[in-house]
Amino acid sequence: MNNTLRLSLSGMSCAGCVASIEDAINSVAAVKSANVNFAERTVTIGGDVLPQQVIAAVRNAGYDAAELNGLDDEADKDQAEKRYYFKLLKQAGVAALLGVPLFIFGMAGLLPGLEAVNARLFWFGIGLLTLLVLFYSAGHFYSGALKSAKNHNANMDTLIALGTGSAWVYSMLIVALPDLPVMAQHAYFEAAAIIVALINLGAALETRARGKTSKAIKRLIGLQPKTARVIRSGIEQDITIDEVGFDDTLRVRPGERIAVDGVIIQGHSTVDESMLTGEPIPIKKKQGDTVVAGSINKAGSFLFQAKKIGKDTTLAQIIAMVRSAQSAKPQIGRLVDKVSAVFVPSVLIFAVLTFLAWTNFGGAEQASTLAIVTSMTVLIIACPCALGLATPISIMVGVGKAAEYGSLIRNGDALQQARKLNVIVLDKTGTVTEGRPSVTAVLAAGNWNEDTLLQWAGSVEQGSEHPLAEAIVAAAKEKHLPLLAVEQFSAIAGQGIKANLAGKTVLLGNRRLMNDNAIDVSSVLGEVIKLEQQAQTPMFIAVDKQVVGIISVADAIKADSAAAVQRMHKLGIKVVMLTGDNRVTAQAVAKQLGIDQVIAEVLPQDKADVIASLQAEGNIVAMVGDGINDAPALALADIGFAIGSGTDVAIESADVTLMRGSLHAVVDAIAISKVTVRNIKQNLFGAFIYNVIGIPIAAGVIFPFTGLLLSPMIAGAAMAMSSFTVVTNANRLRFFTPQESKS
Repeated sequence: MNNTLRLSLSGMSCAGCVASIEDAINSVAAVKSANVNFAERTVTIGGDVLPQQVIAAVRNAGYDAAELNGLDDEADKDQAEKRYYFKLLKQAGVAALLGVPLFIFGMAGLLPGLEAVNARLFWFGIGLLTLLVLFYSAGHFYSGALKSAKNHNANMDTLIALGTGSAWVYSMLIVALPDLPVMAQHAYFEAAAIIVALINLGAALETRARGKTSKAIKRLIGLQPKTARVIRSGIEQDITIDEVGFDDTLRVRPGERIAVDGVIIQGHSTVDESMLTGEPIPIKKKQGDTVVAGSINKAGSFLFQAKKIGKDTTLAQIIAMVRSAQSAKPQIGRLVDKVSAVFVPSVLIFAVLTFLAWTNFGGAEQASTLAIVTSMTVLIIACPCALGLATPISIMVGVGKAAEYGSLIRNGDALQQARKLNVIVLDKTGTVTEGRPSVTAVLAAGNWNEDTLLQWAGSVEQGSEHPLAEAIVAAAKEKHLPLLAVEQFSAIAGQGIKANLAGKTVLLGNRRLMNDNAIDVSSVLGEVIKLEQQAQTPMFIAVDKQVVGIISVADAIKADSAAAVQRMHKLGIKVVMLTGDNRVTAQAVAKQLGIDQVIAEVLPQDKADVIASLQAEGNIVAMVGDGINDAPALALADIGFAIGSGTDVAIESADVTLMRGSLHAVVDAIAISKVTVRNIKQNLFGAFIYNVIGIPIAAGVIFPFTGLLLSPMIAGAAMAMSSFTVVTNANRLRFFTPQESKS
């Protein structure tokens, strides 16, 4: 059994922590996978493992963790984030109260030098005050650095602790040793304090901005009502959502949210499912129809029976799927994690080399000053927070935005890959069409009449679950024709059905079924061709090897399918229709929609082969389908899109589940993929270019030419603001509207 466990993490400070925590968790027996979401400060673990085991492993690695069970835990996590935000603001404020006046008075020449004894006592007092400030405002950096050192790791805390710590130690040495060269006699107490203030302020701003990225999850959680009105022993009572049991009868009044998934047993109404599916028009619901948790009852009151409760509801599964996708790493994210894991140790080595270079080649008088300033600045500016946030923060917003428009993305690779698609393969029934076919023509041959033909057809089809079979049975019942008992019923994949009725062998299906059974269809072939040219699906009925008539079924094309295909063409995507239906009917549908290529009369087991052949030509292929027979093709395609109203097997096989039946959702998902990956690249460029340019300048490469050094305080501000900039840039995705690209 492969369970999923979510933990909230604390003590994470940079992307380097991601690899440390994942390695620690993966070392636990029975753990199948571990994905740390640095942006959300959570980890999703796959495997049959106890939470206590994983938490112990995380703590042994120098961090802390707590299990996230349900919606209340998410609310507690939000409150913890708010407390952390205000704590960071206080820590920044305390450090600024010391650092800013020291900086201003120092620039104005109002602070004493280091020559006189009284001045040294003043600076000694400032040093002790700075130590107290560092203890309060930077204590978490020092403790984090110590934990990392004990576990033979280095992270952002290590860089900040070494940078500010070396500034304080150097300044105290200056105060204690009056015989140092004049050029070296400069205390950096204000620098240490202001650096800590700026880093804490940047972290606070990042935390606040980061909270906005998970609005999709918060919105979904907000759809779950806290209580439900249940009827037990004839008495109506309000109970908490956790107390609702399987098969309980619940009443829903106008304007109320539906508490759990179920089936209407009395009454009727219209239900707004737009918050789950993105479909704006309320749907009429009557007895026997299903309702889902989180949707809103618009008008009318009804009773329904609970069929899915707790974690099994559609809403809970959507939340779990969105969380899983937000925590998953695309290829580009895994690469960044690997880079980040070696980044901090590399910076430490570079800082040591910088110190040694200036000590040996910086000139006799100013060597020590330049060495301490440059190495400290390198340590401060190089913190890889922005690098670690670049990918997950955009993934979180992108996946949430896709969910907002009815596309549930299961993994990060699907989000990254969707932008590359150049071929989209569409199933016909239920994907391009409504999936609710109806009988349009009954043509009897020989001595048969239309009612008898429809009665026999409905009788043999009553054992089939195919949508075309349901249409025929429904048409027979609508005419009040009694259905007869059949024997030896068998479904022939991709062809039709065979059964015995009244001692006769009945075949009902397509031309291939007739050909395989050596049945002559020439007498009705002209009518069949006419019907096929009208995008209808004619089926032959043969009794004891003789064709006795035709029943034609048509499945209406969805109103927006043509517009969605046009949007695909505008993106440069070739559209292919892959169907088991006959070629003429498929061609007629394709002509109405402007589809580029039709592959018809394909058996279910051969659909995956078609996908493979398209991929062999070098195409990046998506498959869109909704049936069991689409599952292998959905799984094999580079990206599988399953219509959410389809079968569970199809949905489980797909990378993206479309909660609404419109093909526009496919194009929306592609548009969101493009803009999300573009956003990731912007973030990565900003983070990399910042370090590529910042670190050499911090090391002093321009000093010999300009006489300028990068101030450690400016480095601290730049480091803090780089993370905030990345998060802010990712949040721009929240305002993206894929529908803008619709024609």
